[in-house]
Amino acid sequence: MMLPGNGLTVLRKEMDRLFDRLWEGELPEPRLGEWSPTIDFSETKDAFLVKTEVPGIDPKEIQVSLQDHVLTISGERKKEEEEKDERFYRIERSYGAFTRSIRLPAPVDEHKVNAVFKNGLLMITVPKSAAGKGTFVPIRTA
Repeated sequence: MMLPGNGLTVLRKEMDRLFDRLWEGELPEPRLGEWSPTIDFSETKDAFLVKTEVPGIDPKEIQVSLQDHVLTISGERKKEEEEKDERFYRIERSYGAFTRSIRLPAPVDEHKVNAVFKNGLLMITVPKSAAGKGTFVPIRTA
């Protein structure tokens, strides 16, 4: 049974996510499957950090690529085989292929990207290039 507010809450969250992507310059993602993992995208002085939750996926089944300042993460969470005498009362986990792409807002060092998978969390560090870090200009007095 669906409670009256649940449908609106889901719609609101999806709309919030859509507007967040538009403001952050994130590329539209193709909907290949029924789900899309959540992403945290942050920046430090020296790098961009991307964290995405991908539980239940073998890290060998995840691809990370960087091309033209666009970081792309893709993979697939496969549905487990059901037991013949098992009867489900609820199925809430989603399965299928996914692709997430993020446009990086500054030049990066493509050769030093690091991806680490631990406990279902994929952490990607994309170092900024010297041009992407910017410089401070000292102000002189005349």
